[in-house]
Amino acid sequence: MTPPLLTVADITVCHGRRPAVHHLSGRFYPGSMTAIVGPNGAGKSTLLRALAGLHAPESGRIEAPGMKKGDLALLPQQAALDRAFPIGCLDVVMQGFWVRYGAWRAIPPSARAEAEAALAAVGLDGFARRHVGSMSAGQFQRLLFARLLVQDAPVILLDEPFNAVDAKTAADLLAVLRRWHGEGRTVIAVLHDLDMVRREFPQTLLLARDPIGWGPTEQVLSAENRLRARMMAETWSAEAEACDQPRAA
Repeated sequence: MTPPLLTVADITVCHGRRPAVHHLSGRFYPGSMTAIVGPNGAGKSTLLRALAGLHAPESGRIEAPGMKKGDLALLPQQAALDRAFPIGCLDVVMQGFWVRYGAWRAIPPSARAEAEAALAAVGLDGFARRHVGSMSAGQFQRLLFARLLVQDAPVILLDEPFNAVDAKTAADLLAVLRRWHGEGRTVIAVLHDLDMVRREFPQTLLLARDPIGWGPTEQVLSAENRLRARMMAETWSAEAEACDQPRAA
């Protein structure tokens, strides 16, 4: 059996000692396509940040044997990004080369052509000099996908990639996800559209701070599991205490 690419071993991830993700265990396999779903505040974005190495678990561990720097690329939510900084589209895409070449090494001239090809691949041909502040939400999301293309990472983490974009943009970007999946990349995406999840993602993690289900999508998204997640969300408190459950053996 193919060994897992990422293993989550009984992790609890906290904000100020309050659990956002609570005692989660599971595996992501090479070439898999996994949706992370759940109510607002369920810890989905926090989990992505933990997988990306940006938020250390309070307990448990994340194992990624054989993975190296640059093997994982994260697309954050648009709301977390500042578009007021005066930068052009081509410069944003060129940032995707930093992991490959380093922040201080000269990027070869061929990279510009690669970046322009990435812009064209996401429907932004001719946008190289466009200021990011003048772009619509859909255009900006296409730009971020272009940056992911040049990063060329085998593991791709996406936080609400289709939020606040028009239907045409969503369809075009979904085609990029299918392309990545066809290339054998591992795609992990936080999503809200359960119809899309059922249609496009073979694996799903249903999270309500505590894990509700992780496995084949149709099994995880049962009516019983969705009701359980909703009921758990109704009991959440902003004053929740720190985790005092024993760690798994």
